[in-house]
Amino acid sequence: MDTFALVVTIAVALFFTYTNGFHDSANAIATSVSTRALTPKAALAMAAVMNLAGAFMGSGVAKTVSEGLIQTPTGSKGMGILFAALVGAIVWNLITWYFGLPSSSSHALFGGMVGAALAGGTTVYWDGVLEKVVIPMFVSPVVGMLAGYLVMTAILWIFRKANPHKAKRGFRIAQTVSAAGMALGHGLQDAQKTMGIVVMALVIADVEDYGDPIPVWVKIACAVMLSLGTYAGGWRIMRTLGRKIIELDPPQGFAAETTGASIMFTTAFLFKAPISTTHVITSAIMGVGATKRVNAVRWGVAKNIILGWFITMPAAALVAAASFGIVNLAFL
Repeated sequence: MDTFALVVTIAVALFFTYTNGFHDSANAIATSVSTRALTPKAALAMAAVMNLAGAFMGSGVAKTVSEGLIQTPTGSKGMGILFAALVGAIVWNLITWYFGLPSSSSHALFGGMVGAALAGGTTVYWDGVLEKVVIPMFVSPVVGMLAGYLVMTAILWIFRKANPHKAKRGFRIAQTVSAAGMALGHGLQDAQKTMGIVVMALVIADVEDYGDPIPVWVKIACAVMLSLGTYAGGWRIMRTLGRKIIELDPPQGFAAETTGASIMFTTAFLFKAPISTTHVITSAIMGVGATKRVNAVRWGVAKNIILGWFITMPAAALVAAASFGIVNLAFL
């Protein structure tokens, strides 16, 4: 097995994690920055540290990515498939980041894997894709929206007699905790997705055996790259999430982040399902906003975001399939 191909694929996987970090840093901190609970720099630093910590909290999601979606391809063709999958995901990440659309890095990666696998003639586990990716893609935003609405309704009821000024100040402080939880959940979910890809590359190169535990250096490398990307910050997307959907106040920000973090921990530990941080926090913000009044949410912006979600997997799959075609012609 060509060591150079392995090194290049791992480097591209780590670059994907970096783009995932700056693409998705908005998910973790947009709400706390827009409510002025945290300054952007403090929020980014805190998110970077929590992403790092979250990456070490489990490996269920990584196992799903490396074993549950496509058959592990073999040889140099297998490495080409992984490389093309990552290129598909990175290209889509950069396009959506440029236009400020909070699309899902996770679904860009899964779309890339499926597109490259189909182009390379590798088996796609469609039941795994359906069960672990497609169903959660539809269910998690609905759960996020409903849970956000219910959490916010509960907060409004519990604090109905509180002094509004004092309550806001209290929630601003509480938001530092909920934003940290959100960033921890992001690390838990998103760093593991790349770990799964790197493990696949190591299995293809015969460095690791199928089913081996994730090497510590892989965990550290993925966690550090996600944190660096997060610290680089995705300001374009942050504007969309923090301001354009709805103007949030601290209690709403706290409710949205608490909802998002809870869903991410539940899906990672209970179902080992790699869900989209973007889908969860965006839908939670919509649910929270709807407690004000339904038309307080700018549904036009929301519609564009949701459209982006549906396009992500097929678009990344097409880019990945085209990338595999080029790699196949040039190197295989």
